[in-house]
Amino acid sequence: MGNTIWLRDNCGEKVVESLSMSNGATSVLLEVLALSGSDLAVTDREKEFIVWLNQRDQSIVGIGTVGFSISEMPWTKRDYNEAKRFLFSVIDSAINKHRWEDLDYTPNEDIVVRILNHFRLLITNFQEEFVDESHYIEWSATDELDEYPTIPNGFPHCSKHKILLSCHGCLLCNDGM
Repeated sequence: MGNTIWLRDNCGEKVVESLSMSNGATSVLLEVLALSGSDLAVTDREKEFIVWLNQRDQSIVGIGTVGFSISEMPWTKRDYNEAKRFLFSVIDSAINKHRWEDLDYTPNEDIVVRILNHFRLLITNFQEEFVDESHYIEWSATDELDEYPTIPNGFPHCSKHKILLSCHGCLLCNDGM
């Protein structure tokens, strides 16, 4: 088993080759994006993208169950270009090994960079016309009585790893770091 990240157009046609990874490679991808993205995110919308990625936490939701379509990410048309630029900066920072020393293992640089470049290719080919804001609306909806909102109030960070927390807690703590 493993995970796949894919991109299809509005007619369901594959736009570029999907990114298929082992469960371990998926965890590494998400962790290096969490480290770079949590440091780079300034606006609430940028933080939302990192929280959304951090929710793909295999130790909580299950091994091999966190693949997704690029269109499922929390895109909106109003800030499509800004979000895309932000994601490129997060990917570039991860490629430059931002905070990799904070991991309790040494990622295989060649494999991780290849995966990050493929993720970049998927984001590059994601067009504004593919945005389906219903994904964002459904994901961000909060019930006032919800003890664990999808987007934690105030965008807290893990005191140990300094990454944005999701409704599942810290991606790195949950992975046993």
